[in-house]
Amino acid sequence: MLISIIVTARNEERNMVHLLDSLVNQEPPIEIVIIDAKSTDSTAEIVKEYMSRYDFIKLVVRGGTRGLSRNFGVERCSGEAVAFIDADCIVNPFWISRVRASLKDWDIVAGKTINIGYQPFEDLERVELMYKGFDITFPSNNLAYKKSLFDRIGGFDDRFITAEDIDLNLRAVEAGATIHYEKEAIMYHRARPTFYKFYEQAFWNGVGRKQLTLKHGRLWRNYRPFEMFRREISFWSLTRLVFALLGYAGYKFFRRKKEPEQAW
Repeated sequence: MLISIIVTARNEERNMVHLLDSLVNQEPPIEIVIIDAKSTDSTAEIVKEYMSRYDFIKLVVRGGTRGLSRNFGVERCSGEAVAFIDADCIVNPFWISRVRASLKDWDIVAGKTINIGYQPFEDLERVELMYKGFDITFPSNNLAYKKSLFDRIGGFDDRFITAEDIDLNLRAVEAGATIHYEKEAIMYHRARPTFYKFYEQAFWNGVGRKQLTLKHGRLWRNYRPFEMFRREISFWSLTRLVFALLGYAGYKFFRRKKEPEQAW
């Protein structure tokens, strides 16, 4: 099974070499499609240098939201399956082999994400949203779809600023797809490097949850609040929640402040 690895990037010169070094050694056959959202640094030049050595790497330039960029990449890939990852990630050597094996039995494969960086940020977990027995909050920086399913449900909704992956997973499950968590498909993701970036991410995640509510109706009953409070409550988890609620409540005002090319 040829797997197309779709990478979205914007101004990732610091991280791109590390990501590509981890991807070029994955089990073949693969192709790597980099969608550069009009970077102003040397991201594209780094990718071109790798293209000169590996004929299975492609580069396309396309601004817009992350969902729009990913759809653009899928349209230009050849694989029977598509695996999504972000430029600030690194995968272990067995990532694609475990994804490929799991896709034989499942429609969607979500890998294990390990955050690296500032420890309090590393320890924070996803706020899970269960739908028809599946966790649909597995993020699209470590997520693989059979391409036929991705095409059938129409790909990412490019109107989303964030939470486009939750929306995609929800629609896939609604269409009868199954999601498998493959804990051996390991990806390392850099936690936000500054307090500002951390809270900015929390804010826009709140905006994305508001977009989910507007599109799909009230989803609160699908959250698992008691499970969340069984985990360790920290200053960082509580303040993250506050900024997410600000984004949720202020969606109508702030959505015009975020240009599509900045939705990273």
